[in-house]
Amino acid sequence: LKPNCREAFITYFEQENRKALRDFGMLVFGPLRDLDNPNIVHWMRAFDNLDARDRIKNSFYSSSIWHDKIEPTVSHMIDHMEASLSETTNGFETFSENSNL
Repeated sequence: LKPNCREAFITYFEQENRKALRDFGMLVFGPLRDLDNPNIVHWMRAFDNLDARDRIKNSFYSSSIWHDKIEPTVSHMIDHMEASLSETTNGFETFSENSNL
């Protein structure tokens, strides 16, 4: 994120963006503050499979909620975005959607 934008980004993420992502079918964990860099926020999104990931992400990022509301609000706060794709292991422990963890 751009300097001094992290708390505003987190607030918006918690109040608006996380719900929008979930409404489109994503399981969202976060946001998480990076303890080494005050300009970084992490979050994870989970999908049932890669086909669902592609379908849900395409639907979200082509939606009016993204184009008209979320993107205009957060774009001025973001300096750089990185995403990585990973897969769980057989012994992966999940978090309940209703968990406070």
